[in-house]
Amino acid sequence: MESSELIKKVRKIEIKSRGLSTQIFSGEYHSKFKGRGMAFSEVREYQAGDDIRTIDWNVTARFSHPFVKVFEEEREMTVMLLVDVSASENFGTRKQLKQDLLTELCAVLAFSAMQNNDKIGVIFFSDKVEKFVPPQKGRTHVLRIIRELIEFKPQHKGTDIAHALRYFNNMIKKRCTAFLISDFVDDNFNDALKIACRKHDLVAIRLFDEREKELPNVGLLKIQDSETGKSIWVDSGSAEFRKFYKSEALRREENILTTFRKNGVDHTSIATHENYVKPLIELFKRRGA
Repeated sequence: MESSELIKKVRKIEIKSRGLSTQIFSGEYHSKFKGRGMAFSEVREYQAGDDIRTIDWNVTARFSHPFVKVFEEEREMTVMLLVDVSASENFGTRKQLKQDLLTELCAVLAFSAMQNNDKIGVIFFSDKVEKFVPPQKGRTHVLRIIRELIEFKPQHKGTDIAHALRYFNNMIKKRCTAFLISDFVDDNFNDALKIACRKHDLVAIRLFDEREKELPNVGLLKIQDSETGKSIWVDSGSAEFRKFYKSEALRREENILTTFRKNGVDHTSIATHENYVKPLIELFKRRGA
């Protein structure tokens, strides 16, 4: 992509994403993702009604009078984006590719983090970790992330979510909020997800295209797996085959959602032809319910 074209595209995404994060997501983001850490602030004399569990026994013994620890909400946190850049993201049959949707979602989340003075970092993954952008603050850093999302060319085509989660756990030691954004064309990440959820606040955003769930009746159709390169011919004119295709898609989807539920992962699903604003707002509200 030419430099001038890239700048225009980055600017276009910035204008849209900053507008959404300011007008819609900023308050929801702050209330639903902020209140998960308390930092020690000071000690003061005990007052009627204070929780006795906050008594500072060392200071109390020194002054022969009860004192309590005062905590305040941590004002800064780290947000990580775990971004699937496998070959299956380059698919979309109507409004846009999954990759385009993913880029906008990441931009909105990154600007929301910036406006709340949080650090934002990214892990790009396929069946390998393709790139790690360490968490930092500021507009310049967010724009770098957007440029990477637009320009990045992965070296591998497959998907290994477990590998990405293990890398994430090793690299980010302090508890953070992480958005795992993928189409989840993988079925072997439950154990890694369970470990990541114990350490971090993990949120899953599943992207899909409607043709991955249901085929139209258009006769003979060549279907190719973008990650393996294998292709087969199918008869979409067969009602029996279309029914089988749909049932298999629903089975895979239910398996993924069951994995999220049993590990306590907040999640949402967004189709390539849908507006992502409503699903994101509903996700944030559920987290605060």
